[in-house]
Amino acid sequence: MKKIQGLRWWVVMLVALAAVVNYIDRQAFGALWPDIAEELFPGKGKDYTKGVYGTISAVFILSYAAGQTIFGKIFDWIGTRLGFAISIGVWSFATMLHAFAQGMLSFSIFRSLLGIAEAGNWPGAAKANAEWFPTKERAFAQGIFNSGAAIGGIVAYPVIGILSIYLSWQAIFVCVGLMGFLWLLPWLYLVKAPPERHPWLTENEKKYILTGQKNQDLDSDGHYDDGYTPDTAELLGRKESWGVIIASAAIDPIWWLFIVWIPIYLNEVFGLNVKDIAFSAWVPYVGAMFGAWFGGLLAQNRLSSGWSVNKTRKMVITLGCFIMIPCFILLKAPGSAMNAVMIMAVLLFGFQTAIGNVQTLPSDMFSGKVVGTLSGFAGTAAKLGAFGLTALIPLLTAGGNYTPAFLIGGALAVIALIAVWVLCPKIEPLKPLR
Repeated sequence: MKKIQGLRWWVVMLVALAAVVNYIDRQAFGALWPDIAEELFPGKGKDYTKGVYGTISAVFILSYAAGQTIFGKIFDWIGTRLGFAISIGVWSFATMLHAFAQGMLSFSIFRSLLGIAEAGNWPGAAKANAEWFPTKERAFAQGIFNSGAAIGGIVAYPVIGILSIYLSWQAIFVCVGLMGFLWLLPWLYLVKAPPERHPWLTENEKKYILTGQKNQDLDSDGHYDDGYTPDTAELLGRKESWGVIIASAAIDPIWWLFIVWIPIYLNEVFGLNVKDIAFSAWVPYVGAMFGAWFGGLLAQNRLSSGWSVNKTRKMVITLGCFIMIPCFILLKAPGSAMNAVMIMAVLLFGFQTAIGNVQTLPSDMFSGKVVGTLSGFAGTAAKLGAFGLTALIPLLTAGGNYTPAFLIGGALAVIALIAVWVLCPKIEPLKPLR
């Protein structure tokens, strides 16, 4: 039977590629909105169409919030392989349905279906990370996955800009939807089973993965245990779980502030059209990509140097937040579109430096059997926070003044820091309370 060296890296690359597809599907709506608004809402002002866009986007995020918990449970129930297949299959179909939208209601329905299904990508990635990587490699693996989201943001705008020269916005939704179905082919072929049962995994790699995950000896008998696996009530009774949930609810809306509103901000404040946006809105995602790699590599370096998981996670998360906060202040008066996207690139570098380590906290403290569940709860809280901010943006930015939104973003970074430092006093494998 054939064996594949480094199979875990092939798995994480496929998960990262799923994030690329996810973001191309997601960003198509914002990138194409000026054309969609012109065709479906002719003669309406910018504040009106921004309100429609904000409503549809808020529906998407609310659906995404529900999907996080739904798919967190699904992944723990049926496993990573089938969970991803269901998630990406449904979201690709939903993307193609966008071609038939005629107004706010139909767009909201199709965006809702897309949001529920796309939400599976994140608890699925957290679970795949917990299954396929030893503790010391998880932050780097999470960084690779998160860089997939950034790469998706980088390529989405130019790809959509080029397609818009030749195709209608309806045809573009069909094209980008097809990519997810193509992704399913290598995924179902390569990821046949978890590491302990995968027929193509070498014995050395299997031992390396599984031994590196055994970091608990709860009964002190000298033998590693499977880890702390509380039921849902006990899981939510731990302050550390709430540290993860609150930190996620605070920090994640920062990302959504930019991925939802960058095209609208550039169009409204600087007058850029769809093609102009296509060749400038990708710049912030370059910073995000490098931040995802940097945060993961820095954490791996510190852990390999003997730092504790607690010290490493808190240092990297704090560094990321300290990079973000001054950038929000600078965005009050960037001076030009190019300056704005460059500041956003630095800001999203800091965001991705922090978020990859926030997302590994469930697997740092709990058994893989409940990682998907806690990641799902944290993801739902994060998207509810993003929903609230997205719903407020049209009101906060009336007349094209985005300063209040940026000040709120800086405050959210501070809240995330407090949640990690106060509610997660020591990031390590937890023991039962009784």
